[in-house]
Amino acid sequence: MAPRVQLEKAAWRWVDSVRPEDIHREHIEIAYRICVPPCKRGACRRNCKGNPNCLVGIGEHAWLGEINENSFHNIDDPNSERRDKNTFVGLTNLGATCYVNTFLQVWFHNLELRRTLYLCQNARAEEHNMDSDYEPRSICEHLQYLFALLQNSNRRYIDPSGLVKALGLDTGQQQDAQEFSKLFLSLLEDTLSKQKNPNLQNVIQLQFCGQMSYVTVCNQCGRASPLPSRYYELELNIQGHKNLTECVTEFLKEEKLDGDNRYFCESCQSKQNATRRIKLHSLPHVLNLQLMRFIFDRQTGHKKKLNTFISFPEQLDMGPFLEGKEDEKCVYELSAVLIHRGVSAYSGHYIAHVRDARTSDWYKFNDEEIEKMEGKKLQLGIEEDIAETVKSQTRKPKCSKGYHCSRNAYMLVYKCHREEDTDPMETNVDVPGFLQRLVDRDNRKFEEWCLEMADMRKQSVDKGKAKHEEVKELYELLPAEDGQQYEFVPLEWLKKWLDDSTVTKEIDNGNFLCSHGKLHPDKVGEAKRISVKAAELLFDRYGGGPRLDGSTLCEECVGQRCRVLRLKNQLAEDYKEVTNLVKGPPKSDEGYWVGKTSLRSWRQLALEQLDEDEEETKHIDGKTNGEGPEITATKEYGTENQDEDEEEMKTFNEDILCRHGGLSILESERRLVTEEVWSKLRVYFPRAPQFTQLQEPCQQCLRLEREGKENEALNRMMASEQKSSLLNLFQEKNRPTLTKWPQETDILYIVPLFFVDEWRKFIRRPTKTTPVSSVGNSLLLCPHGGFMFTHDSMLMGDAQHIALLWPGEWEVISRHFLVDQPISICQISQATPNGSSVEYTTQPELCRDCREGFIFQQQRDMREYAQATVYVRKVIDDKRLMEAAPEVNVSGSEAEDEREEPVTKVDGERDPDFSQIEDGAKRQRLSDSTIGAAASPAPMASGGKSGIRRSTRHRKLRGEKALIVSANQTLKELKIQIMHAFSVAPFDQNLSIDGRCLTDDSATLGSLGVIPESVICLKADEPIADYAALDDVYQVCMPEEGFKGMF
Repeated sequence: MAPRVQLEKAAWRWVDSVRPEDIHREHIEIAYRICVPPCKRGACRRNCKGNPNCLVGIGEHAWLGEINENSFHNIDDPNSERRDKNTFVGLTNLGATCYVNTFLQVWFHNLELRRTLYLCQNARAEEHNMDSDYEPRSICEHLQYLFALLQNSNRRYIDPSGLVKALGLDTGQQQDAQEFSKLFLSLLEDTLSKQKNPNLQNVIQLQFCGQMSYVTVCNQCGRASPLPSRYYELELNIQGHKNLTECVTEFLKEEKLDGDNRYFCESCQSKQNATRRIKLHSLPHVLNLQLMRFIFDRQTGHKKKLNTFISFPEQLDMGPFLEGKEDEKCVYELSAVLIHRGVSAYSGHYIAHVRDARTSDWYKFNDEEIEKMEGKKLQLGIEEDIAETVKSQTRKPKCSKGYHCSRNAYMLVYKCHREEDTDPMETNVDVPGFLQRLVDRDNRKFEEWCLEMADMRKQSVDKGKAKHEEVKELYELLPAEDGQQYEFVPLEWLKKWLDDSTVTKEIDNGNFLCSHGKLHPDKVGEAKRISVKAAELLFDRYGGGPRLDGSTLCEECVGQRCRVLRLKNQLAEDYKEVTNLVKGPPKSDEGYWVGKTSLRSWRQLALEQLDEDEEETKHIDGKTNGEGPEITATKEYGTENQDEDEEEMKTFNEDILCRHGGLSILESERRLVTEEVWSKLRVYFPRAPQFTQLQEPCQQCLRLEREGKENEALNRMMASEQKSSLLNLFQEKNRPTLTKWPQETDILYIVPLFFVDEWRKFIRRPTKTTPVSSVGNSLLLCPHGGFMFTHDSMLMGDAQHIALLWPGEWEVISRHFLVDQPISICQISQATPNGSSVEYTTQPELCRDCREGFIFQQQRDMREYAQATVYVRKVIDDKRLMEAAPEVNVSGSEAEDEREEPVTKVDGERDPDFSQIEDGAKRQRLSDSTIGAAASPAPMASGGKSGIRRSTRHRKLRGEKALIVSANQTLKELKIQIMHAFSVAPFDQNLSIDGRCLTDDSATLGSLGVIPESVICLKADEPIADYAALDDVYQVCMPEEGFKGMF
């Protein structure tokens, strides 16, 4: 099918030869593309949106062929959750509990331990109601129920969350697996010791406990001091060793005690050099060998994993290591290997390889997944070949027959070889009746769940098949044949109807309506033409509306579009002709005034006007029904100044209109065109303002122009007179100061600095600025009429609010301006016994109460602010940190004074960052000196130009950024803002303000003394290259609380 643009052009190709009033039904159907041939199946890669008859590529391919039943549902086969025959049951990983699952599987395969747990007395066996869920209360009951499920459950895996919760383990944090093994066996031993049956009390000792002694021999007297002890596992150092024998040998080797580590001999009654070694006297039935892969690294201060390859045998003869039985054989067979995958001691994954005591087959237990090894041999090669990020990749050594090598094994379990272990009676463990009933109940629940899931799958399949038949039937009815009645439905609705993953809603044709309530021609590409029969079935089943049949093709919209397109086609010719005609002046007095801007952009305005006329047809009830065509004439004929023209011009010729609606007096902005040109322009702009050559400009504008020139002359004279009489005030020369009272006078007058700034602006630009007519001294007074500043405060920060005048200047100001309230300050000298003293009084006098409230409010505002600006300056080193003091600008030029706005905040010369008020300042009665000093944090500089004003505008430096903060915001939230601005993680940020470190992340900025306009210095720590090491640092800093619930 032809591209969409070609279909668009073909639909309106007839407009060049047909006038709007000559449009017939055939033209309307061409515009709506009724006669465009439908696409054949397989001819289109995707649906043709420009062709309403194309019903290919809307999602029908998934329904027309044979469909697999599994595609009708998203429910997994419940039988995939069923335990396979002759396999074991897995355990769910609750987050980071894989280490727990491995030990539970190892202990479950210890038949003697399982048999003992089944024999433990359960007080709830008789009282429990089998119709209710069973909730174990003790650790022993949890293990009983868990082992029973592992033995006879029909599920592929079970949930150990009851036991994990009872142990108080954190499911989200991985704990030390070796430590867990010790603590759990100790807890189990304590639990079983309370059983009444004596055969059950010592099972843990009989299974896992051996006897050894620490023998210390004095080198002086030769006296041996044995210290008997029990052990449940042997902790073997693997660092520097290659095989298990070397590890055991080092464990039992003699140790020298000398120097500071000498032994106190009771026979010698003094500290003597001695030797100490461990002697094994008896071995347990199950020998647990802990390979110390996780050691403490003194250099980094946290644990690390040793990835050393260790070789270990399938059969281990411990006879040579037993004291006094070196010649006897004591053979142990490997029964389990516990593996840790990962390079960090604080993360990774735990799995277990366990040998079945009944069949001698090896199984890999990986949480929910259970895998049987091929043959009868243990296979660790797959685990060791997993790619890991290890700094030193050592090659795996070759293993002899009967040996295995691993760099991830952290625990080996050996079982003493006995003939009776192969007895079928010994390898068979029966589940007690009470526990078996609980397992049967759980199995029934599982079977019910399987049936429910299977029924849901069947319902989904039946529903899918019914939808399949419906779609096949309806899709065949969709095409509308030539000459048949038809209707339109949305293309997107058809796609969703054919998309089984979404819910089919009712049909909504509301977005396709034009302003006349019919189908808009531009929307036909988003709809599909279908047969009336198919439309009836779809609307009956899904509802919706309005129905759009052949009678809803809008003749008005087609006529309007025809007119617009004809004008657009004519526009190109008219533009060339108008361009040629306006090159010369009009030859008669019948010319017309046209704005130069309008004349430059009239083609663009005409296109916009035509598009607006066309856009009106897309609105109904004040609602826009979507976008217009993708390619419009506006884009086609647009100019480079399109955006600018749109902002300046909205209506043709409005640029020569004055504000009174008459002809503008600015002749430079308009020009004359001939009547022929104007007649062509009026075709496109029939409502444009029209002015003939004889039209006079607006009389009101002419009068205002004359008055404006007169006012400008008066303002120039006024500015010249005021400047000559107040020249020193204008030029800021010979200004009085309070730091050194002038000897010529005892009185000075005060006006707001805002008045002086505005007056200077008027003097510089009298024709552009409104004259200043009054002095508003009430700005410096309180509501009671009292003065708000003291002599001391005006020496400091309050100097930014006032300007001092000589008495002569005050007389001039009093003549030229209206003054609401004179303000003066007098110096009074008084003789005293010690000489003379000077006092300063103001008129009006100081209002102490309002002054005190002003200071208190100022201090509170520094602690209670919102949406204030602070500056963060990033520094590299400590030297740069000391040099990062805030700076201020000195403004003495007239240009900067002109740009500078009046300062309304109370500040001194120094940056507010260096003048913080300590948190918690209390409101108190203030003396004269306190009232003055508290208003401003720093005095004004007295050097340089007398009376010069310092700008409080912050000057940003390189590497500094402004942030918007609030007083109630915490330091942690500020660090997050800084992280987004500087890409520095919060834990790498070192923040300081005026040399004081900000460390409390939970404290608010107000309590930390951060005030608006503060400068905060940021020093970033160097990033850590080894992210695995970073994770270790984080983990080691966290307290280990994973086993707190076990005791």
